[in-house]
Amino acid sequence: MQATRLWATPVTAGATLLLSVTGILMFFHLDSGLNKVAHEWLSWVFLAGVALHAMVNLGGLKRHLASRRGQALLATFALVTALSFIPLDSKGDGPPFRAPLSALAQVPVATLAEVAGITPEQMLTRLQVAGAPFISLEQSVADVVGPDARAQTEVLGRVFANVRPKAAL
Repeated sequence: MQATRLWATPVTAGATLLLSVTGILMFFHLDSGLNKVAHEWLSWVFLAGVALHAMVNLGGLKRHLASRRGQALLATFALVTALSFIPLDSKGDGPPFRAPLSALAQVPVATLAEVAGITPEQMLTRLQVAGAPFISLEQSVADVVGPDARAQTEVLGRVFANVRPKAAL
């Protein structure tokens, strides 16, 4: 048990530091490089550390959870976790780039091509390569991809990659 005790707290503390820093960066939209990937995937290391820490300190954990304070804290966090799954009204929510991306996803292909500074036919080709099977120039990305903002953003990102829009006159 001593070997586990030597690892449990340092792994938990190190992973807590990593998740705290990357989480704060993501909250303020300052993350870069592998911050988001590290936050998402290394959270498994955090969970393993917490499990080891709980296992090593099981007696203390049981005593803590037997108290009213421990039960109240656990119930509070369980309630907050459950409430976090309730969908919120998306009006005004989201990052600042969401509104322009949503607007681009609603316009016909011909207008999207004009914004990108390419011909409508070139835009149709780009959209098909991006995995969006368009039938006509009157369709929008939202018409083909559906209402999922992430899917719309991925298609638009692929379409506008390496595009140099013409300057407006």
